[in-house]
Amino acid sequence: EMSEIQCGKQEIIPELQFYLLNCSYKQANVVILHKSLADDFEKFCHANNGPLPLLYRSKPGDWKCPSLSSDSDIRTDCPQYRVYEHGAFTGSVKSLKEYSEQLKDMVTFYLGCSFSFEKAIQNAGIPIRNVEQECNVSMYKTAVPCYSISTFCCNLVVTMRPIPEGKLEAAVLATSELKEAHGAPIHIGDPGLLGIQDLSKPDYGDPVHLHPGDIPVFWACGVTGVEAVINCRSPLAFTHSPGCMFITDLKNDSVTVGSSREVPQVYCISQDPLHYSMVSAEAAQKIKNLENLIGIDPGERGIIHLHRPDELLKACLAISHARSVLITTGFPTHFSYEPPEENDGPPGALAIAAMLQALEKDVAIVTDQRAMDLNKKIIDDAVQLGILKRPVPLLSYRRENADSALIFLCENGNPGRPRFDHLIAIERAGMAADGNYYNARKVNIKHLVDPIDDLFLAAQTIPGVTTTGVGDGGNELGMGKVKEAVKKHIKNGDIIACDVEADFTVVAGVSNWGGYAIACALYILSTCEIHDRYLRKAVGFPQLLKMVWLSALPSVTKEEKLLKALVQHGVRSGKTASLEMEVDGLPFYDTHSLMIEKLLQEVQQ
Repeated sequence: EMSEIQCGKQEIIPELQFYLLNCSYKQANVVILHKSLADDFEKFCHANNGPLPLLYRSKPGDWKCPSLSSDSDIRTDCPQYRVYEHGAFTGSVKSLKEYSEQLKDMVTFYLGCSFSFEKAIQNAGIPIRNVEQECNVSMYKTAVPCYSISTFCCNLVVTMRPIPEGKLEAAVLATSELKEAHGAPIHIGDPGLLGIQDLSKPDYGDPVHLHPGDIPVFWACGVTGVEAVINCRSPLAFTHSPGCMFITDLKNDSVTVGSSREVPQVYCISQDPLHYSMVSAEAAQKIKNLENLIGIDPGERGIIHLHRPDELLKACLAISHARSVLITTGFPTHFSYEPPEENDGPPGALAIAAMLQALEKDVAIVTDQRAMDLNKKIIDDAVQLGILKRPVPLLSYRRENADSALIFLCENGNPGRPRFDHLIAIERAGMAADGNYYNARKVNIKHLVDPIDDLFLAAQTIPGVTTTGVGDGGNELGMGKVKEAVKKHIKNGDIIACDVEADFTVVAGVSNWGGYAIACALYILSTCEIHDRYLRKAVGFPQLLKMVWLSALPSVTKEEKLLKALVQHGVRSGKTASLEMEVDGLPFYDTHSLMIEKLLQEVQQ
């Protein structure tokens, strides 16, 4: 069967799209370079094994690849080749035999191809639109840089396949273990996030039209090797023509996914722009367990009615994708004391900030102008206590005109250039429907609160900026997403309910617990191989900073010292206003300390 295909494929390909005929066999992209460049190109492949999974490297002048094909000749076994001279494309040829003399000093690289996984997609019951439309797959240059090795440097090239929204996870599962065919997708959603401006204008291949309900899904592509060849400007090089791969003798065998660590799950983390993220089932379950742990209701306020499943997971996936995060906290519930702040909020905010620093993200805190000095002291204490690696920039916000929030969040007020990708409010006083701010006892504390809610309202209008609200009573910034449940189930909820929504709402028995859980969840995501590969778009190497991330997690010792420092600054317990080792009227020892231990235990299992 294979010999018939091999003999006839040059005639078949232009008419029938050869991959339709041969989709049961593994296919390979081809790059042929001078032997002096071969070692560096092999390193480049290993450094970017998503787009360039290396199947075989020949010796100089060897036209065969016995491990892939029993009787092959690379000079004739691709339907069409591209010729490059000093990085310039100089023409296409159907045979390389005229270059036989030069090929004696050249090395051939056979690289995995995404056409090899199309049968697996079909077997999962997923339509392949380019097959339906009888055209080649779409390929695009992206703005994602590959990991450079010597003269080999270029941006990632991807293929795009439209996948029905309800089939996304099935498509990911079908391809994730096919590492030699690029594995799982590297991006799901808006092409602009990859720097692709127009799906109707692919750089290689043909435009493929999306059906209603289809989501663009992008896989790393071996044509990345073509871009590397162009940029290295070698005197002579050859590649296959895109869509005209080398066909091996190897069958595309189905792969069974093993443990939950290897099973990918897909979650939508943004609607504007549309963006999905990926995580292992094991990591997702751990984060769901964290959400369950913090969801208990020690104050018997009725917060169980505010819970929305998977909000912690989706919030932390969005934060994980962010480059720059703005945190706000501060609930001046004790209006008759100075300072009026409570001690629920700042510890959770600093726990999040510490993990963001360890993950090398930009992080800043915005709070009330009148509380700047207090918060600066708390941040300095956190550095001294080893909670933070360095001070977090502290900002304040004033509403001066209708554009103040946009100017604060974006460079020159331009929504296309946001300074922050994600906003987090944790135990931050939230504006009610009447424009006032209330503590749990229905006391209006608006005179003590700067309108930081403006930033969350403005973020709803800025593409690419997502928000999270963390609260334990429904009157906190971001809890507008569950305001109807607050009004129905929380004491005084009809008055105090925050009206301002966040994209994600994390509900906890104590808000600090929500902050600790976010820090722990970010650690879990950072150590998840599936999520890490998706974040770095399958180029470069995994970060090996586990000990740095581990040391950034909250601990009983760190939180005990921080609470003592807050007491010394006169920051009181929310429910009782006492200056004791308690938060929200609950003792630190055996309540908060036990929660921290449970969260850490879940992380380290």
